[in-house]
Amino acid sequence: MSPSSTTTCTSLLEELQIIWDEIGESYNERDKMLLELEQECLDIYNKKVEKTRKYRAELQRSLAQAEAEIASLMSALGEKVSFPKKEGSLKEQISAVKPVLEDLLMKKDRRRKELSETQTQIEEISSNIAGNDYTVCSGPEIDESDLTQRKLDELRERLQDLRNEKAVRLQKVNSYISAVHELSEIMSFDFSKALNNVHSSLADFSKTHSKSISNDTLARLTELVKSLKEEKHERLLKLQGLGRSMQELWNLMETPMDERRRFDHCSSLLSGPPDEAMKKGCLGLDIVREAEDEVKRLNALKSSKMKELVFKRQCELEEICRGNHMDINSDAARKSLVDLIESGDGDLSDILARIDGQIEKAREEALSRKEILDKVDKWRHAKEEETWLDDYEKDENRFSAVRGAHKNLKRAEKARSLISKIPAMVDVLTTKVKAWEKERGVPFLCDKQPLLQTLEEDIVIRAQREEEKRQFREQKRLQGQLATEKEAKYGSKSAKKKPLGQSLNTDNVTKTPIGRRIGNTPGRSATSGGKDYRGNAVIPLNYVALQKDD
Repeated sequence: MSPSSTTTCTSLLEELQIIWDEIGESYNERDKMLLELEQECLDIYNKKVEKTRKYRAELQRSLAQAEAEIASLMSALGEKVSFPKKEGSLKEQISAVKPVLEDLLMKKDRRRKELSETQTQIEEISSNIAGNDYTVCSGPEIDESDLTQRKLDELRERLQDLRNEKAVRLQKVNSYISAVHELSEIMSFDFSKALNNVHSSLADFSKTHSKSISNDTLARLTELVKSLKEEKHERLLKLQGLGRSMQELWNLMETPMDERRRFDHCSSLLSGPPDEAMKKGCLGLDIVREAEDEVKRLNALKSSKMKELVFKRQCELEEICRGNHMDINSDAARKSLVDLIESGDGDLSDILARIDGQIEKAREEALSRKEILDKVDKWRHAKEEETWLDDYEKDENRFSAVRGAHKNLKRAEKARSLISKIPAMVDVLTTKVKAWEKERGVPFLCDKQPLLQTLEEDIVIRAQREEEKRQFREQKRLQGQLATEKEAKYGSKSAKKKPLGQSLNTDNVTKTPIGRRIGNTPGRSATSGGKDYRGNAVIPLNYVALQKDD
């Protein structure tokens, strides 16, 4: 007790003694009252001590709780924190622990918030992938015993995986949407309606990040794109078939190009590959129906024009054969066609296809005959020039100063040069014809006559003509020798009188008489040619100019 308090208690006791003295209180009562007073003081001290003891226990409990909470937070957060323990008074220890606890509590709240946000995003994306509608609630359940950074990293890693999966799914969805849009442009169907049938969120382009990415949506989009591509392929094949039919019918009926241009969009589908970029609306149902109607219209016209086309193709076939000197019985072929059409036994399309096949074969054969026929034309031209030269050299007035005589002289020189090549022409032609016949196993006919036979006949006739020319030259030599002998025997009297028809012009001696050759028709027989020539075997003496052939 402090001195002041002791003094106060003493003075109070003294005053109490005085009062007791005045009262006449007995000593027993005085002792009894002092004992009571002392007990009351003791009780007050005890109460104070007890209260202080409780306060100490409370501080100890608070310190223990703080330390336990710190330990729990460190365990939950997975972190270790160092702080002083059992040093100083309880209040000092509590003051040292309190900041650590507050810091850990802040970390816990922050970590719990991060975990909650991450878990919320995970549940939202998982719900989107599962195709469920995500509803915002109070928050996900968080395990308070595990608030570690490792737990947060695991959740974040899972969230990133889900985000990646969401991005991949969203990319697939957008790819499918683009494919559907492209197909809708080509096939002319309602793009939004098609997507809305899959999922309502797909047709709303303002909600870029809220499109459904569930397995069901992806499966339905996959099926939609697949079915649309199959439909596109079917329409493409159908339009290509209709386009080919139109082309065939147009070509068959020789439809003008102006009428064909209306369906250029169908014709263009025949040339490009199936995956090539197509024009907008080129595979629409209206385009398909329009093409179908055109094919129906052309088929209706086809039946009325087929007969005309059949005979037109037959004329084309005959023209090819005639132009290339090929054998064809036009009258019999036409009669057979008329009988077949009138009887109704043959299909006009089959007949036309057969004639087209014959035309194609005729063109192929004409191409194989072209080289030979070109040489035949040159050979015939040379023979024509030979005939002209025969007639020209028999003309006694060919050297007269008449108009155009110089042109005939030039032509004669060219004719002689050309005629000299006839044997070589015949040899080349014979070789070519034999090779052609060996390759195909059939004779080469020219104007219904075997060309090889005609060439062989020409060779025989030419040999006969050469023999006749040789005999003529021999006869002329004998005549000249006889005239010389007569002149020597009877004198120069005969020289004063020129024999009838004989010319002394030495220029005429250079001319070569050639007998009449066969005509333009190669089929003329060698016998008739020989007779024609032998009929003119006796030639007047005034037909001279044979020294060149010697």
